[in-house]
Amino acid sequence: MRIAIHIFSIIFFLFCTGFSRIQTSDDTNAHIKATFLYNFTRYIEWPLELKKGDFVIAIIGNTPLFNELGKVKDATTRGNQIFAINKYLSVKTIEKCHILFVAKDQSHKIAEIVKRFKDKPTLIITESPGLIEKGAGINFVIKDNKHGFEINKGNIAAHGLSMASNLATFATKVL
Repeated sequence: MRIAIHIFSIIFFLFCTGFSRIQTSDDTNAHIKATFLYNFTRYIEWPLELKKGDFVIAIIGNTPLFNELGKVKDATTRGNQIFAINKYLSVKTIEKCHILFVAKDQSHKIAEIVKRFKDKPTLIITESPGLIEKGAGINFVIKDNKHGFEINKGNIAAHGLSMASNLATFATKVL
C-alpha cells in the first residue's frame, strides 16, 4: 500500500509539473511578445494628434498576451501617455487604437482588419506566417527557437506611421 501511494505521488507530481510547464511556456511567450510590443512604441512614430490621451493597444482574439500586457501596463508609459489595453471579439467593434494585435485565432480575418483600418494610423501586429505580406506591419515569428519579428515598411507607412530605421536591424525579415 505504501508503494502504491508513493507511485501515485510521483505520477501526480509529474502530471502537475507537465501542465505547469505548458502554462509557463505560454506565459513566457506572452511576456516576450509584450516586451517586444512595448518596445515597438519607441521605434514607431504616430501622428501628433495621437500623442494626447491614452496610448491604446487593442487585441482581437484569445491570447495570453492580453493578461501579460495588463500586468506590465502600469509600470511603463509612452512619453506622457499611459497604456490602455482593450480586448475585442469582433473586428466591427474595435475602436480607435494605436496598435492592433491580431491573435492567431483571428488571423483568418486579416483582410477585413486591413480594410477596416486602411486609412487609420494603426500599427497592425500579427503572429501567424504570411500575414506580413497581407497587410500586417509587424509579425511575430519563432526562428531557430528564438523569438523575433518581421517588418513590412510599406504597410507601416501606408497607415501614416513612420519607423526608426534601426528597428529594421532587429527584424528577421524586412519587406
